[in-house]
Amino acid sequence: MPTKSLSQRLKPFVGIIALRFGYAGMAILSKFALNKGISPYVLGVYCHAIAFAVISPFAIVLERPVINQKLFYNGMKFTTATFANALWNIVPAFTFVMAWIFRLEKVNVGRVHSQAKVLGTIVTVGGAMVMTLLKGWVFRGAMR
Repeated sequence: MPTKSLSQRLKPFVGIIALRFGYAGMAILSKFALNKGISPYVLGVYCHAIAFAVISPFAIVLERPVINQKLFYNGMKFTTATFANALWNIVPAFTFVMAWIFRLEKVNVGRVHSQAKVLGTIVTVGGAMVMTLLKGWVFRGAMR
């Protein structure tokens, strides 16, 4: 079996990093628009229209359409972009905990695989708590 080139091995990591930057940019622009008075419903329609135009060719080829932003914008209207993204990032942790509670996920603390799941969940929730509970600098930049 031939080994993959470095660029082939890095593609998933670059994709995830680009996705995270995209989510961060979306949150900042969305919060800016919400602060300027746009309705979260109108913002949702605009975002879905743009997403449809951009993603539909991939959905047609790959047969996997996705929809998810409506509640995100409604929540962001009443909170901060930091809080909304922190909660968005802990969705996998909540999914794991719920799957564990309903016995869809098995956890054996003696196995490294299970230890990694539990540690990842703790680190994710802890990071979200740090992001939302610590007060940092207030950015008063060009978006006023």
